[in-house]
Amino acid sequence: MTTEDRQGPTSRTFRGRPYLRVLRYLIQWSVVVIVIHGGISLYGFLKYLQGGKLPLIEKPLSVEGFMPIGAFMALKLWIAEGLFDPVHPAALVIFISAILTALFLKKGFCGWICPVGTISELTYKTGSRVFGRNFSLPKYIDYPLRSIKYLLMAFFLYVILLKMSPESIRAFLFTPYWMVADLKLLIFFTEMSLTTITVLLFLLVASLLVKNFWCRFLCPYGALLGLLSIVSPVKVTRDPSRCIHCHRCTTNCPALLPVEERQRLYSPECTGCLTCVSHCPAQGALDLALPGKRWINPVIYILLIITLFWGGIMIAKAAGYWKSNVTYEQYKKIVPHLKELEHP
Repeated sequence: MTTEDRQGPTSRTFRGRPYLRVLRYLIQWSVVVIVIHGGISLYGFLKYLQGGKLPLIEKPLSVEGFMPIGAFMALKLWIAEGLFDPVHPAALVIFISAILTALFLKKGFCGWICPVGTISELTYKTGSRVFGRNFSLPKYIDYPLRSIKYLLMAFFLYVILLKMSPESIRAFLFTPYWMVADLKLLIFFTEMSLTTITVLLFLLVASLLVKNFWCRFLCPYGALLGLLSIVSPVKVTRDPSRCIHCHRCTTNCPALLPVEERQRLYSPECTGCLTCVSHCPAQGALDLALPGKRWINPVIYILLIITLFWGGIMIAKAAGYWKSNVTYEQYKKIVPHLKELEHP
């Protein structure tokens, strides 16, 4: 099937596909609401335990998506010994779902699901409105800064894959520290130190000025998913015969990629957010495709992300690999010493 057959003649009234952005915002902010609700519920869960009472709610598990390092350790142990982390299985399930999404559907987790990416996007758009623009760093600064997230990723890969044995990982996963790692993460934000506040304020200011500062320069999770996404069969693909060189794809790309200069976007920085596709005014010029220009409807791509990510969670729930086996009795023994617990 030719491009002409696929899309029909280029229409002068075609104004892109803004509905793709609306769908993305709905999905992104739905996840943010789920995570915020989970954080509030977890705070209530902790307060009940600190008061020596039996919590009236189940411990929420959505916040376990913020523990990818421990989940990575658990993944190695599962592959090596077949032991699926019984302490924080939800963290491992979310991690695996994100990896599968990257392998098959570009960095769909970063572009459509990750709440940190959503907040980062809101921040730089707010900065653009306040200052009239976002600022791009010169290449001789941008490239070295972008290497930071890959160096952090390499460090964690080295420690977990090469230095830590399955035995040491197993020992860690059954420590009191890992049992309450989500609660430790919670009080990190509810009882912030001056250092934490200073770092967060720096990130806030930097994110107001530079598009996706955290994601672009510092996130090792995104770096790993980006490298895995290179093998994804789905890529943003441009048809040069239909491109009108309006620059809208490049101008609107959150990852600052030169979309207009590429026929197929392989960059690990591409999150598959479809912002470029939604802004393209030339019908049939920019879309998602498999190798050989086998075009994919963007709505199908979105449904596949939802199915792969949340479907993995639903399967895990049905198979009994979602809820922690840590008992209330164990929590009651550990929680009074929560602040004193150190990483083993």
